[in-house]
Amino acid sequence: MEQAQLLKLQKNLGIVFKNVNLLRQAMVHRSYINEHPDFKTGHNERLEFLGDAVLEIIVTEYLFLNFVDVPEGDLTNWRASLVNAKMLYEIAQELKIEDALYLSKGESKDKNKKSRQFILANAVEAIIGAIYLDQGIEVSKEFVLKNIVCKLDGILENRLYLDPKSRFQEKAQEMRGITPHYQILDQVGPDHAKTFTVGLYLGDELVTTGEGSSKQEAQVAAAAQGLKQLNW
Repeated sequence: MEQAQLLKLQKNLGIVFKNVNLLRQAMVHRSYINEHPDFKTGHNERLEFLGDAVLEIIVTEYLFLNFVDVPEGDLTNWRASLVNAKMLYEIAQELKIEDALYLSKGESKDKNKKSRQFILANAVEAIIGAIYLDQGIEVSKEFVLKNIVCKLDGILENRLYLDPKSRFQEKAQEMRGITPHYQILDQVGPDHAKTFTVGLYLGDELVTTGEGSSKQEAQVAAAAQGLKQLNW
């Protein structure tokens, strides 16, 4: 079964590895090694470290060469939109990476979406590191351009490089002529582990609420929900 999953993953990636153990290691979460200390490869964190750097240089070079009149600050925001955990999680889903992950029994059963998103995003970076070691920079570049940089047009068209609060404010001013404001509705828990609930308002209208471990995080969550709710 394991061999079949790795073959399927290579097909999804469009790459046949010379050393399939590199791809196997890219799929190994630390939790699996804790349960299987004698597993033939280590976990994927070193490959993730390498892949993160490879991804960043490929995306940076592409933006630098193709957008010569765009200032550095904008390019930084565009790059962040391409290499953040949310985007890499989407790529992981498209490439059906989760089926090939090595997770502990506990981690496999954990249905916490946020933690699984980070595991899958990190696995994408580990795969890029594995491709770089196995195939070199040119094949790595082809993979990143085909699967990640291709998302740039949608990011620019929908202004996704702006954080949700900035996007909601722009849309509110454009559609309603109002600047939104936020109000803390509730805060629970001890000082070191508070959860804030924040309301997002347009004038007196409560549009939606958001929760987070800080006021800023709760505001961002509310803005993201507001964009969805108003179909902005």
